[in-house]
Amino acid sequence: MFGCLVAGRLVQTDAVQVASDKFVFNLPDYEKVNHVVVFMLGTIPFPAGTGGAVHFSSPDPSGGGAVWQLLGFITNEKPSAIFKISGLKAGKGGENPFGIMAPSSRLSSSVAQVGVSVEALDQLGQQIPVSSAAVSTTDSFLHFTQKMLDSLYNFASSFAVTQAQMTPNPSETFIPSSCVLKWYENFQRRMSQNPNFWKT
Repeated sequence: MFGCLVAGRLVQTDAVQVASDKFVFNLPDYEKVNHVVVFMLGTIPFPAGTGGAVHFSSPDPSGGGAVWQLLGFITNEKPSAIFKISGLKAGKGGENPFGIMAPSSRLSSSVAQVGVSVEALDQLGQQIPVSSAAVSTTDSFLHFTQKMLDSLYNFASSFAVTQAQMTPNPSETFIPSSCVLKWYENFQRRMSQNPNFWKT
């Protein structure tokens, strides 16, 4: 019913069903994971009026019981979601919603767990996910834009010639590389001051 994806790893579809409405994935070497995607496989939809609360639990460094943090939700209308887990603090969260059958204390200290709990939509709407798990689309856009502009500048610079090396060519228009660099630096400055300026 569910899948779990981490960049650079095989897709996990082997969730352990610990109750009729509870599913858990083990996440080895979670310290190396920045983001996790949880999605529906498309084989079985949620029952009408329900969705899935996605939780995360990392080993508690103090040796206490399992502590789970609510990451967010998936539904039939929104069958996948990406969550940032690299900034979550171990030992912070609530009780284990998956019962005693999914004790993270029995797992290796490098194995975390991602769980999906099927619940009523109105109940999901009353729960508040941890804010640090949300993936900022602004940050993603900014990162993509900077990478794209770096690539463009590096590509254009690979064709650079000095004025002494230039030969007259009436069919070409030459743009000083300093002009492109100045524009790029100005763009970066404006993005750092107001990441949403490009929307206006």
